[in-house]
Amino acid sequence: MRYLLLVMLFVFNLSAFDWPSDYEEALAEAKKEQKDIYLFIGSEYCRYCEKFEKEVLSQDEVIERLKKSYVLIYLSRDIDDIPSHLERTPVPRHYFLTKEGKVILTTIGGRSVEGFYELLDEVKEAKEF
Repeated sequence: MRYLLLVMLFVFNLSAFDWPSDYEEALAEAKKEQKDIYLFIGSEYCRYCEKFEKEVLSQDEVIERLKKSYVLIYLSRDIDDIPSHLERTPVPRHYFLTKEGKVILTTIGGRSVEGFYELLDEVKEAKEF
């Protein structure tokens, strides 16, 4: 019962951002909108994932900035099907993908809002190469 409650709370928090949890759906949306993809892989048992979600992904400014350029997707390494070409551990794991699913940049760990903005700048630079 406790596990179910934790899962429901975690999924509810992320679903408030309307993030799909289906990789193929995210690819289709990215192609339609001509955007890249930000994929956050977490776990319901990961305190660093929870901290990142609460301190960074709950910030309206962060979400608005992400939504300008990316389709957002959250996958749980414990529940969701993660494509075989993507690593599922360690978490939190961040993938920035093209609309075709090609990895632009991947990294792990939690960040502050400022640190996440720096990561977004790194992704922009990596994409320009």
